[in-house]
Amino acid sequence: MMDERNGAPIIEARGLRKSFGPHEVLKGVDLSIARGEVLAIIGPSGSGKSTLLRCLNLLERPTAGEVWFEGARINDPGVDVNRVRTRMGMVFQLFNLFPHLTVIDNVTLAQEKVLHISRQEAEARAQALLAKVGLAAKEHAYPNSLSGGQKQRVAIARALALRPAVMLFDEPTSALDPEMVQEVLATMDELVQEGMTMAVVTHEMGFARRAAGRIVFVDEGRIVADAPPERFFSAPESERVRQFLEKIPT
Repeated sequence: MMDERNGAPIIEARGLRKSFGPHEVLKGVDLSIARGEVLAIIGPSGSGKSTLLRCLNLLERPTAGEVWFEGARINDPGVDVNRVRTRMGMVFQLFNLFPHLTVIDNVTLAQEKVLHISRQEAEARAQALLAKVGLAAKEHAYPNSLSGGQKQRVAIARALALRPAVMLFDEPTSALDPEMVQEVLATMDELVQEGMTMAVVTHEMGFARRAAGRIVFVDEGRIVADAPPERFFSAPESERVRQFLEKIPT
Protein backbone atom coordinates (compact mmCIF):
# COMPACT_ATOMS: atom_id res chain seq x y z
CA MET A 1 0.00 0.00 0.00
CA MET A 2 2.63 2.55 1.04
CA ASP A 3 5.89 3.54 -0.59
CA GLU A 4 8.36 2.80 2.19
CA ARG A 5 10.88 5.19 0.70
CA ASN A 6 8.62 8.04 1.75
CA GLY A 7 8.36 6.90 5.39
CA ALA A 8 5.08 6.96 7.32
CA PRO A 9 1.93 7.80 5.38
CA ILE A 10 0.91 11.45 5.42
CA ILE A 11 -2.77 10.43 5.46
CA GLU A 12 -4.23 7.21 6.77
CA ALA A 13 -7.83 6.06 7.15
CA ARG A 14 -8.50 3.09 9.39
CA GLY A 15 -11.84 1.30 9.42
CA LEU A 16 -13.59 4.35 8.01
CA ARG A 17 -17.38 4.24 8.01
CA LYS A 18 -19.86 6.93 7.07
CA SER A 19 -23.64 6.74 7.20
CA PHE A 20 -26.29 9.23 6.19
CA GLY A 21 -29.30 8.15 8.20
CA PRO A 22 -29.85 4.43 7.55
CA HIS A 23 -27.70 4.49 4.40
CA GLU A 24 -24.11 3.37 4.96
CA VAL A 25 -21.94 4.96 2.27
CA LEU A 26 -18.49 3.88 3.49
CA LYS A 27 -18.18 0.38 4.90
CA GLY A 28 -14.87 0.05 6.69
CA VAL A 29 -12.30 1.67 4.39
CA ASP A 30 -8.57 1.35 5.07
CA LEU A 31 -6.40 3.67 3.00
CA SER A 32 -2.93 5.19 3.25
CA ILE A 33 -1.33 7.91 1.15
CA ALA A 34 2.43 8.39 1.22
CA ARG A 35 4.07 11.78 1.17
CA GLY A 36 4.68 12.74 -2.47
CA GLU A 37 2.24 10.15 -3.80
CA VAL A 38 -0.45 10.80 -6.39
CA LEU A 39 -3.49 8.65 -5.73
CA ALA A 40 -6.40 8.38 -8.16
CA ILE A 41 -9.73 7.31 -6.67
CA ILE A 42 -12.11 5.95 -9.29
CA GLY A 43 -15.31 3.96 -9.44
CA PRO A 44 -18.96 4.20 -10.48
CA SER A 45 -21.18 7.11 -9.49
CA GLY A 46 -22.58 6.73 -6.00
CA SER A 47 -19.84 4.35 -4.86
CA GLY A 48 -18.61 6.60 -2.03
CA LYS A 49 -15.56 8.17 -3.69
CA SER A 50 -16.37 11.80 -2.86
CA THR A 51 -17.55 10.90 0.62
CA LEU A 52 -14.23 9.17 1.24
CA LEU A 53 -12.31 12.23 0.11
CA ARG A 54 -14.45 14.57 2.23
CA CYS A 55 -13.95 12.37 5.28
CA LEU A 56 -10.17 12.72 4.94
CA ASN A 57 -10.34 16.45 5.75
CA LEU A 58 -13.46 16.11 7.93
CA LEU A 59 -15.81 18.03 5.69
CA GLU A 60 -17.83 14.93 6.45
CA ARG A 61 -17.38 13.51 9.94
CA PRO A 62 -16.82 9.74 9.86
CA THR A 63 -19.45 7.69 11.66
CA ALA A 64 -16.70 5.33 12.83
CA GLY A 65 -13.01 4.75 12.29
CA GLU A 66 -9.93 6.92 12.42
CA VAL A 67 -8.32 9.54 10.18
CA TRP A 68 -4.63 10.22 10.71
CA PHE A 69 -2.80 13.16 9.14
CA GLU A 70 0.87 14.03 9.60
CA GLY A 71 1.10 11.62 12.51
CA ALA A 72 -1.95 12.80 14.47
CA ARG A 73 -5.47 11.42 14.72
CA ILE A 74 -7.52 14.34 13.47
CA ASN A 75 -11.04 13.11 14.17
CA ASP A 76 -10.46 13.13 17.92
CA PRO A 77 -12.50 15.63 19.97
CA GLY A 78 -10.66 18.87 20.53
CA VAL A 79 -8.64 18.81 17.30
CA ASP A 80 -8.55 22.19 15.57
CA VAL A 81 -10.13 21.06 12.29
CA ASN A 82 -9.71 24.46 10.62
CA ARG A 83 -5.97 24.32 11.23
CA VAL A 84 -5.84 20.81 9.77
CA ARG A 85 -7.67 21.99 6.67
CA THR A 86 -5.06 24.67 6.00
CA ARG A 87 -2.68 21.76 5.41
CA MET A 88 -5.08 19.98 3.03
CA GLY A 89 -6.02 22.01 -0.04
CA MET A 90 -9.41 21.09 -1.48
CA VAL A 91 -10.65 21.66 -5.01
CA PHE A 92 -14.34 21.01 -5.61
CA GLN A 93 -16.34 20.03 -8.65
CA LEU A 94 -18.21 23.37 -8.72
CA PHE A 95 -15.30 25.73 -7.95
CA ASN A 96 -16.90 27.41 -4.87
CA LEU A 97 -15.44 30.83 -5.69
CA PHE A 98 -16.92 33.92 -4.05
CA PRO A 99 -18.83 35.62 -6.91
CA HIS A 100 -18.67 39.10 -5.35
CA LEU A 101 -14.86 39.04 -5.08
CA THR A 102 -12.32 39.52 -7.84
CA VAL A 103 -10.01 36.68 -8.77
CA ILE A 104 -7.12 38.05 -6.73
CA ASP A 105 -9.38 38.68 -3.73
CA ASN A 106 -10.58 35.07 -3.91
CA VAL A 107 -6.96 33.94 -3.69
CA THR A 108 -5.88 36.38 -0.96
CA LEU A 109 -8.86 36.10 1.40
CA ALA A 110 -7.92 32.87 3.17
CA GLN A 111 -4.27 33.89 3.36
CA GLU A 112 -5.24 37.00 5.31
CA LYS A 113 -8.01 35.44 7.43
CA VAL A 114 -6.45 32.04 8.12
CA LEU A 115 -2.70 32.53 7.83
CA HIS A 116 -2.90 36.13 9.13
CA ILE A 117 -0.36 37.44 6.67
CA SER A 118 -0.25 40.98 5.32
CA ARG A 119 -2.26 42.06 2.30
CA GLN A 120 0.97 42.86 0.48
CA GLU A 121 2.40 39.39 1.05
CA ALA A 122 -0.91 37.73 0.22
CA GLU A 123 -1.20 39.65 -3.05
CA ALA A 124 2.35 38.79 -4.04
CA ARG A 125 1.71 35.10 -3.50
CA ALA A 126 -1.65 35.30 -5.26
CA GLN A 127 -0.11 36.97 -8.29
CA ALA A 128 2.62 34.32 -8.47
CA LEU A 129 0.05 31.52 -8.27
CA LEU A 130 -2.24 33.11 -10.84
CA ALA A 131 0.73 33.35 -13.19
CA LYS A 132 1.50 29.70 -12.44
CA VAL A 133 -2.01 28.63 -13.54
CA GLY A 134 -1.95 30.93 -16.58
CA LEU A 135 -4.32 33.59 -15.28
CA ALA A 136 -2.11 36.56 -14.46
CA ALA A 137 -4.18 38.76 -16.75
CA LYS A 138 -7.41 37.90 -14.93
CA GLU A 139 -6.57 39.04 -11.40
CA HIS A 140 -9.10 41.89 -11.42
CA ALA A 141 -11.84 39.91 -13.18
CA TYR A 142 -14.91 38.55 -11.40
CA PRO A 143 -15.75 34.84 -11.50
CA ASN A 144 -18.87 35.33 -13.66
CA SER A 145 -16.66 36.58 -16.49
CA LEU A 146 -14.49 33.44 -16.49
CA SER A 147 -14.89 30.14 -18.29
CA GLY A 148 -15.36 26.99 -16.24
CA GLY A 149 -11.76 25.98 -16.81
CA GLN A 150 -10.53 29.39 -15.67
CA LYS A 151 -12.68 29.23 -12.54
CA GLN A 152 -11.25 25.85 -11.66
CA ARG A 153 -7.69 27.09 -12.14
CA VAL A 154 -8.46 30.01 -9.80
CA ALA A 155 -9.79 27.47 -7.29
CA ILE A 156 -6.52 25.53 -7.56
CA ALA A 157 -4.51 28.73 -7.03
CA ARG A 158 -6.66 29.57 -3.99
CA ALA A 159 -6.04 26.14 -2.45
CA LEU A 160 -2.29 26.36 -3.12
CA ALA A 161 -2.14 29.79 -1.50
CA LEU A 162 -2.39 28.22 1.94
CA ARG A 163 0.76 26.17 1.27
CA PRO A 164 -0.89 22.80 1.84
CA ALA A 165 0.97 19.56 2.35
CA VAL A 166 -1.70 17.66 0.40
CA MET A 167 -4.11 18.59 -2.39
CA LEU A 168 -7.49 16.85 -2.56
CA PHE A 169 -9.41 17.06 -5.85
CA ASP A 170 -13.09 16.05 -5.94
CA GLU A 171 -13.94 15.41 -9.61
CA PRO A 172 -12.32 18.72 -10.64
CA THR A 173 -13.17 18.40 -14.35
CA SER A 174 -16.62 16.80 -14.28
CA ALA A 175 -18.49 20.13 -14.50
CA LEU A 176 -16.40 21.41 -17.41
CA ASP A 177 -17.01 21.44 -21.13
CA PRO A 178 -14.68 18.95 -22.86
CA GLU A 179 -12.43 21.63 -24.34
CA MET A 180 -11.80 23.08 -20.87
CA VAL A 181 -10.86 19.79 -19.24
CA GLN A 182 -7.33 19.70 -20.66
CA GLU A 183 -6.35 23.14 -19.32
CA VAL A 184 -7.23 22.04 -15.78
CA LEU A 185 -5.51 18.67 -16.19
CA ALA A 186 -2.40 20.47 -17.46
CA THR A 187 -2.30 22.50 -14.23
CA MET A 188 -2.69 19.31 -12.20
CA ASP A 189 0.04 17.61 -14.25
CA GLU A 190 2.38 20.44 -13.29
CA LEU A 191 1.65 19.85 -9.60
CA VAL A 192 2.43 16.17 -10.11
CA GLN A 193 5.80 17.07 -11.62
CA GLU A 194 6.54 19.31 -8.64
CA GLY A 195 5.98 16.41 -6.23
CA MET A 196 2.75 17.57 -4.61
CA THR A 197 0.95 14.87 -2.62
CA MET A 198 -2.46 14.49 -4.27
CA ALA A 199 -5.62 12.43 -3.93
CA VAL A 200 -7.88 12.84 -6.95
CA VAL A 201 -11.41 11.55 -7.39
CA THR A 202 -11.74 11.47 -11.15
CA HIS A 203 -13.42 9.97 -14.20
CA GLU A 204 -10.46 11.02 -16.36
CA MET A 205 -8.84 7.66 -17.01
CA GLY A 206 -6.07 9.19 -19.13
CA PHE A 207 -4.99 11.38 -16.24
CA ALA A 208 -5.18 8.47 -13.80
CA ARG A 209 -3.08 6.29 -16.09
CA ARG A 210 -0.30 8.82 -16.69
CA ALA A 211 -0.20 10.84 -13.45
CA ALA A 212 -1.13 8.52 -10.60
CA GLY A 213 1.33 6.28 -8.84
CA ARG A 214 -1.57 4.24 -7.50
CA ILE A 215 -5.23 3.74 -8.29
CA VAL A 216 -7.89 2.63 -5.86
CA PHE A 217 -11.26 1.48 -7.12
CA VAL A 218 -14.23 2.11 -4.84
CA ASP A 219 -17.47 0.20 -5.24
CA GLU A 220 -20.44 0.16 -2.89
CA GLY A 221 -18.48 1.82 -0.11
CA ARG A 222 -15.46 -0.47 -0.18
CA ILE A 223 -12.04 -0.44 -1.85
CA VAL A 224 -12.10 -3.47 -4.12
CA ALA A 225 -8.84 -2.82 -6.00
CA ASP A 226 -5.59 -1.03 -5.18
CA ALA A 227 -2.82 -1.19 -7.77
CA PRO A 228 -0.31 0.77 -9.87
CA PRO A 229 -1.88 2.11 -13.09
CA GLU A 230 -0.20 -0.37 -15.42
CA ARG A 231 -1.49 -3.36 -13.49
CA PHE A 232 -4.87 -1.78 -12.79
CA PHE A 233 -5.61 -1.23 -16.47
CA SER A 234 -3.84 -4.21 -18.04
CA ALA A 235 -4.50 -6.92 -15.45
CA PRO A 236 -7.50 -5.96 -13.30
CA GLU A 237 -7.56 -7.87 -10.05
CA SER A 238 -11.33 -8.26 -9.83
CA GLU A 239 -14.23 -8.96 -12.17
CA ARG A 240 -15.92 -5.77 -10.95
CA VAL A 241 -13.00 -3.65 -12.15
CA ARG A 242 -12.97 -5.46 -15.51
CA GLN A 243 -16.67 -4.72 -15.95
CA PHE A 244 -16.12 -1.06 -15.15
CA LEU A 245 -13.18 -0.65 -17.52
CA GLU A 246 -15.07 -2.32 -20.38
CA LYS A 247 -17.68 0.45 -20.26
CA ILE A 248 -15.41 3.49 -20.32
CA PRO A 249 -12.67 4.76 -22.63
CA THR A 250 -9.24 4.34 -21.08
